[in-house]
Amino acid sequence: MSDERWVFGYGSLMWRPGFAYLERRGATLHGRRRAFCIYSVHHRGTYERPGLVLGLAPGGSVRGKAFRVAEKDWEEVYAYLREREQPTETYVEARHAVRLNDGRQVGALVFLSDTGHPQWAGALALDQQAALIAGACGLSGRNVDYLRDLVVHLREEGLSDPAMEELLGLVETREAQA
Repeated sequence: MSDERWVFGYGSLMWRPGFAYLERRGATLHGRRRAFCIYSVHHRGTYERPGLVLGLAPGGSVRGKAFRVAEKDWEEVYAYLREREQPTETYVEARHAVRLNDGRQVGALVFLSDTGHPQWAGALALDQQAALIAGACGLSGRNVDYLRDLVVHLREEGLSDPAMEELLGLVETREAQA
């Protein structure tokens, strides 16, 4: 792996990185999967009414985006990412190998779900996820909007995720009945 500075995004970082980068590539991370597995008490829920946000749960693989960051910008980008991704320290930061869509393998900063953290929701059934997401709202807005943004942007990137599509349908049905 190279010494270049890369960041791997699998959720909102894919379409809204919020930092300067030199290169953006499709990328795959093996050994982890995209999942609504973190109780959100900050961005998309509250302590009284938690929502769910994405995490990198163990198992499978996930397609996302990798961003190459200039060395001169790294300290600022890293500080920004810590503030954005770690308001309640629910992720473990790691440097992990990702395969770029051009065939290169690079080491990237990834935020892995901390399965020992109190906000770890684990492998919830889709109905359970829908119940938590429907109606939840936090500092960054409604939980369903986060899910909808994910599904729309995955479609735009040509990344199929049938489970996320099904989950959105379940949440929209719940919210329409509320």
